[in-house]
Amino acid sequence: MKKIIALLLTVVLCTAVLASCSSAAEKQSLEAIKEKGELVVYTNAEFPPFEYLANGEPAGVDMDIAKAIADEIGVELKVENVKFDTIISSVQSGKAAMGAAGITVTEERKESVDFSISYTTSTQYVILHADVEFANITSLKGMNIGVQLGTTGDFIISDEVNGYSDDDGNAVKGVLQDTGASVTTYNNANLAAEALKSGKIQAVVVDKLPAELIAKNSEGKLKAIELVYEDGSNTAESYAICVAKGNTTLLEVIDKVIKDLLDSGKIDEYIVTHTTNALA
Repeated sequence: MKKIIALLLTVVLCTAVLASCSSAAEKQSLEAIKEKGELVVYTNAEFPPFEYLANGEPAGVDMDIAKAIADEIGVELKVENVKFDTIISSVQSGKAAMGAAGITVTEERKESVDFSISYTTSTQYVILHADVEFANITSLKGMNIGVQLGTTGDFIISDEVNGYSDDDGNAVKGVLQDTGASVTTYNNANLAAEALKSGKIQAVVVDKLPAELIAKNSEGKLKAIELVYEDGSNTAESYAICVAKGNTTLLEVIDKVIKDLLDSGKIDEYIVTHTTNALA
């Protein structure tokens, strides 16, 4: 009887999740967006050059892409600046039509949302004091490492510090586990960098471009180096825009706009422009 009840509860839960996804897709479908006259996008304006605040408003590569999508649909763009780790759930629930925040495509995230085609790639970088030597990830042994909550850097470093399970459920020891290394999470990379400067932590792990910008703005006090493993492999990842699962009508438009921007070289222009602006 307990197994039957558990099975029924599982079925009810799965049905509820599917219904929620369907509701979110309908709420933010292309037709619904046109009817409302606005495209609601959630971002986290703490990740230059992809998103940052300019005159108090979100700007950056992702915002330019979002504006091109809104123009293609023929509606106004409405951008909400929120915490990064709330974006996926907000899109999943239908609060936002899109999430655009330098979001890395992962298998885990694919279970919650659908992704557009990728518009750029990146790798993780380590920010350190200029006089600290770094060879590979094992150089972080014993350090307190800062990461932005909910980002790829958070996932990678937390796994390597605490250990993780492989695809078969087997426990895997992280390369930093039992070395005295620890993880401290921050709401954005700039806060982590300030903690690094003040000596509260010894390293920060974040995506390439934000890391390089932070280092360039540090007056030579910090440096940014690509995070690699002992075998020389890196942490290559792809950025994309996310929508509610099943929201195919909106996703088709997003993919078309991104492809056009890539083919025309516009996204490369956006990256150069906003990297320059973020350094100003």
